[in-house]
Amino acid sequence: MTPSPQESAKDREREPAPPVQGHPQRWLILGVISLAQLTVVLDNTVLNVAIPSLTDELGAATSDIQWMINAYSLVQSGLLLTAGSAADRYGRKKMLATGLALFGIGSLAAGLADTTGQLIAARAGMGVGGALLLTTTLAVVMQIFAPAEHAKAIGIWSAVSALGFACGPLIGGFVLDHFWWGAIFLINLPVVALGLVAVVSLVPESKNRQGDRPDLLGAVLSTVGMAALVYAIISGPEHGRTSGRVLATAAVALGVLALFAYWESRIPYPMLDLSFFRDQRFTGAVSGLVLISFGMGGALFLLTQHLQFVLGYGPLEAGLRTAPLALTVVLLNFSGVSAKWLARLGTPVAVLLSMVLMSAGLVSIATLTGHGYAGTLLGLVLIGVGCALGNPAMAHALMSAIPPAKAGVGAGVNGTLAEFGNGLGVAVLGAVLNSRFAALAPVAATSLPAALASARGEGERGRVLDAFSSGVESSQLVGAVAVLLGGVVAAVLLRRAERADSGVVSA
Repeated sequence: MTPSPQESAKDREREPAPPVQGHPQRWLILGVISLAQLTVVLDNTVLNVAIPSLTDELGAATSDIQWMINAYSLVQSGLLLTAGSAADRYGRKKMLATGLALFGIGSLAAGLADTTGQLIAARAGMGVGGALLLTTTLAVVMQIFAPAEHAKAIGIWSAVSALGFACGPLIGGFVLDHFWWGAIFLINLPVVALGLVAVVSLVPESKNRQGDRPDLLGAVLSTVGMAALVYAIISGPEHGRTSGRVLATAAVALGVLALFAYWESRIPYPMLDLSFFRDQRFTGAVSGLVLISFGMGGALFLLTQHLQFVLGYGPLEAGLRTAPLALTVVLLNFSGVSAKWLARLGTPVAVLLSMVLMSAGLVSIATLTGHGYAGTLLGLVLIGVGCALGNPAMAHALMSAIPPAKAGVGAGVNGTLAEFGNGLGVAVLGAVLNSRFAALAPVAATSLPAALASARGEGERGRVLDAFSSGVESSQLVGAVAVLLGGVVAAVLLRRAERADSGVVSA
């Protein structure tokens, strides 16, 4: 049977799989690109602790602060698919070096900014570099490591993200105690310089050797669609999720993404091959990644509010009390324990077990937080163990379902799903919290601080706090059910994919 022209083109675009032994300096390269990735993840959260300083020194209004934070995440999330496609076509080493350079230039501009407009523009530039770094680091990992080492290497790659998530507020707080606010950006520069030297001298070049025709319209549609979707999610709490601005932005996002899917299905060289979604291994990994980000992002969003508003902890102390989650992920992945259990259990069972543990952690936080920190600590550790096992398993399954020539696009899909799941978790679980709180609070108010300000006497204040705690509990339980159901769906799809692969091999 003669292959179709499209199938022949796809056969020609495939580059060789990673060598059996891997690159001789692969662990050193992993250390360098992980350090570069760490700075990108840190800058997702490090700015939060600098808000008071920015308000005082730059005269930043609330809307300015929101754009300083959101410009980075919006640009980064919108460009992930495009950045991955560019890395596949033009070379992952080139794009990794370009991402480092852009991130460094943006960091320098942010650290020396004199106005809010300059800082917002610099943060957007950092987002461009961040998108290139997040996609190319994972793609390079898939190229320099032998398939037998992929699970362990991806585990370390995932642990770096968890470490950055936890350490952002802590590092930011330390720097601000000793220097001015611009130093939180300038500390990136030595890392960028080291990374550039290491990338040029150590990282081998890899790319889609035949190369696709540039999918310029697909790049524009995916960037606009994802940026609009993320903006609709993160602006919901400020403007109201049923406000005209949020609904209009969400409608634009869905319309543009639908047009993107139509366009990608019609052209011979798509940026994102939609046939990937017919692979049950890919679909299972996609559903699992969205829900693990949904549970983790939403849970931490709710828990941080509970620790600060109800229990009265400051931002730094609240960050320290949520750190065990990330530290558990780091410990299990850097020690190789999660990779060993993944190899022993297999991907479907590992994914299911990770979701069960995460769900149990959410239930523990929901039901035991009122009895002291011990219940919260138990929940955080359970979620951390689940993430340590599940994140590498699903990232490995997703990347394994994509040809090596599309490793950059695969990394872009992985990053996009994480951003989407995190935002969705905050939006959905936050909506459950607000609905429950509004139903139970003894005073009418749109937020807990407003309700506390309107409360008359300590008795009414206590009932307001109880209503908020009940809303947090309901939200965590909803998240637990969603994560558990998602784990079952992902495990079933991954198991079916394994059986189908076994049937092909035996045939």
